[in-house]
Amino acid sequence: MGRSRRTIPEELLLLALDPATGTTAQPQSLDLGLAGAQLVELALAGRIAPDGDRIAVVLPRPTGDPTLDSALELLRRRGSPVRAVHWIGGPRLGLRQTYLSHLERCGMVHAVNGQMCGVLPTTRYQATDTAVSREIRARLDSAIRTGVPPDPRTAALAALAHAVGLGKHLYPGNEGRSCRSRLRDLIRHDPMGGLVAHAVMDVQNGVAAQPRRAAAGGRVAAPRAAAATATPARPVAGPAYRHGGMAKAGAR
Repeated sequence: MGRSRRTIPEELLLLALDPATGTTAQPQSLDLGLAGAQLVELALAGRIAPDGDRIAVVLPRPTGDPTLDSALELLRRRGSPVRAVHWIGGPRLGLRQTYLSHLERCGMVHAVNGQMCGVLPTTRYQATDTAVSREIRARLDSAIRTGVPPDPRTAALAALAHAVGLGKHLYPGNEGRSCRSRLRDLIRHDPMGGLVAHAVMDVQNGVAAQPRRAAAGGRVAAPRAAAATATPARPVAGPAYRHGGMAKAGAR
């Protein structure tokens, strides 16, 4: 995979980064979202594909991205398709910091060291290339406000942003309510993004350990979204995608 295209985990993290505080919004759910974003990116690269509510490796060849390839190798070692909700709900210690450090190496953020209460060391992150963040946000805004079906990458990014609770960060207050609603609705435009977003919400709602009942005809029902949100269209298994392209202590 070439490095000319930013990955969905990178874009999700840039969306979550608060330019005023240098911290990430929704840090706990963001960790789940990053694990889910890796699945979407691997699917877009043709390495994995949805199999009902499970994820199957269809091409174990490395992508060239070390973080994605580590996830791909872990999936391959499972030997059989794994439920998305179990994968996302598994331990992901340090994943956010891994991506923050990567963005720093790429020059997209820079670390600002400080202290909390004059004692505890802290690290905050400021975006250095604000044009990149603006471009990501513009794609999301366009998909929300124009009603034009977004491309799979933008649809998946929107689904994950909704799943981890970034709606109120991106579109705050009463004036942002309609945008938050449309952000949620974009989940229906990408089957893999929808599957992963639902799995992220299921983990947050504590239903990761509950196997889903088979629907009529033997098909597996899609995971349910949080009760507090309207239910988006359920993701369905589709063909494999083809090639297209913690914060440290005190940073929360």
